[in-house]
Amino acid sequence: MSDSYRKYSKHDNKSSERSSRRKKDSRSCISDSKTPPFSSNYSSNIDDLIKQRETLKNELKNITKHSKHGRSHKHSKRRSSDNINEDKSKKSKKSKSEKNVTEPKIILDDETSPNHDYSQLDSEDEEHIIELRRKQRKQLLEQLTNNGKIQELNNKTDTKKISNEPLTNNEDSTISNKTKIEVENKITDMFAEEDFSTKHSSDKVTQDNNKTSSQLTDNWDDAEGYYNIKIGDIINNNRYTIKCLVGQGVFANVVKAQDNKTNNEVAIKIMRNNELMFKTGLKEITTLKELCNADPNNKYHCVRLEGHFIHKNHLCLVLECLHMDLRSVLKKYGKHHGLNIKALTSYTIQLLLALRLLKKIGYVHADIKPDNIIVNEKKNILKLCDFGSASKVNDNEPTPYLVSRFYRAPEIILGIPHGHGVDMWSTACTIYEMATGKILFTGNSNNKMLKCFMDLKGKIPARLLRKGKFKDQHFNYNNNFLLHRKDEFSGREKLEEVSYVTVQRDLSKELKKSRKDMSASEEKKIGQLRDLLDKMLMLDPGQRISVNDSLKHLFIQEEIEK
Repeated sequence: MSDSYRKYSKHDNKSSERSSRRKKDSRSCISDSKTPPFSSNYSSNIDDLIKQRETLKNELKNITKHSKHGRSHKHSKRRSSDNINEDKSKKSKKSKSEKNVTEPKIILDDETSPNHDYSQLDSEDEEHIIELRRKQRKQLLEQLTNNGKIQELNNKTDTKKISNEPLTNNEDSTISNKTKIEVENKITDMFAEEDFSTKHSSDKVTQDNNKTSSQLTDNWDDAEGYYNIKIGDIINNNRYTIKCLVGQGVFANVVKAQDNKTNNEVAIKIMRNNELMFKTGLKEITTLKELCNADPNNKYHCVRLEGHFIHKNHLCLVLECLHMDLRSVLKKYGKHHGLNIKALTSYTIQLLLALRLLKKIGYVHADIKPDNIIVNEKKNILKLCDFGSASKVNDNEPTPYLVSRFYRAPEIILGIPHGHGVDMWSTACTIYEMATGKILFTGNSNNKMLKCFMDLKGKIPARLLRKGKFKDQHFNYNNNFLLHRKDEFSGREKLEEVSYVTVQRDLSKELKKSRKDMSASEEKKIGQLRDLLDKMLMLDPGQRISVNDSLKHLFIQEEIEK
């Protein structure tokens, strides 16, 4: 360092004297570093530091003036910068030893001092000073980290890590539930990251409830989509209380319920939970509304719709409630012998009135049978119900499985376009069952049903067969009946051609056989009934008796006159 100052003295004596003074001052600073720390007088220490800054500043200015000397100048400048760094390191040691005076404060004072001017420095020195500033700032941040606020933030971060990281089996066994709750309760900042990643105890309770609800959703339905009936359930906003299960059909469950608003009993038809049954339910609602509008005085013996709602994804129809269905009545009061003549006549009239209403609005019920007829508690009124298969006459398409098989008309099996005659056929089968307590046709397939028809009514006319879409399944090209039988030995189905059809049943005998000790008037009525049924069971739907003509029949008219 002294060599460089001697070279500069050849050019300017004054500058050499100044540099020699500065050299002495810097040496005095070095020697001071070996001495004990500064005294506790804060103001004197600051003055000394300011003086040292001024000397360094002047020294740097002098160095920049002689930058034209090339390498020697750069070498001297590097040595001077090393001396500056050395002085600064010694100053930092002194400042660290001072009470309540930290190194970052001195750096900040040095950086913000208006007296500094580094504009004359070249790029190397500027980069070096910038790097020093970065290190000093880093030291300042490290010191601030030790303060209380940063420590609390670190503690919160550690808490978040503890709550988010999965614990091993050993760690999980050592940490108690109380500790976990305390950790969770520490996080209260609504904008903190933990609130989006950590599940609090209240969130866990909600999640458990949701899991329970999803399980209950599965328990609402059985495997086939029927609603699981629970006696005592209150549905539709506490309006109805389920009392018992009445029955189950292809489309729905039917329950008896208490209307908590009117205290009346109602029947609720709960449709199966699938799209097809939902649409079928909506269609039935439309049909029932049309029936109610066409019969405002409730005289035509069709069940009344009182409302509808949706419960657990099931469409529910609220219907008027009657006591029991006709099949239950027959089992209880007419098994093997049928109902008495008076009840039989009354029920027949009421069924025919229901058919008249259906014809008036242009609907076909398409599923008349004792199961779909309900009777009141006094057993004097019946009503036709379950209009799930009902449709407009013109909307029908040939299908071989419309109507329950035992009550299925021949035109349905053959695939002939059908109309109101299918309801007349089903009604005749139902009347026969009420009169005898037995099912009229009991074929276990459509083919066997046709055989039953011909056993009672004879061969099906060829003109009717030609209209049938499914005729070839049961008749050959000669219009001979193909009876499906199982081979006794192989068990395979084989076709047996029946060329000649003979009538094997007598309807009159069957009606009289179920009744014993009949009076003359009763025997007369049974004869009239046999004539009515014979006309209702014509194989050709075009020749089948109409509803209005049925109501004019002697079996009906004589009862009305009485």
